[in-house]
Amino acid sequence: MSSKKFYTSIELKKRWMKNPKFRRAYNALEPEYQIARSVIKARQDRGMTQGELAKKAGTKQPVISRLENMQGKPSYRNMERIANALGLRWDLKLVSKPR
Repeated sequence: MSSKKFYTSIELKKRWMKNPKFRRAYNALEPEYQIARSVIKARQDRGMTQGELAKKAGTKQPVISRLENMQGKPSYRNMERIANALGLRWDLKLVSKPR
């Protein structure tokens, strides 16, 4: 019998977040996660495929796929076109980091 413990993703995240290096890297990616999650949710809420969104935004399906999978960094212009295609407004905010 194996004595290995299996963890849920929530348990693993909680455990790993105790590591300062992991926590910094995780937090640095949070804006990209927010963008990807927002685009996926908006697209699915509208019953659109990646291809349909790409066509409406004037781009190609792989561009949408890379955005949703956090494999590329879209330009402000592409995000504006994607937001417009979803009937949304793209809002970029610069905020001070707490010291």
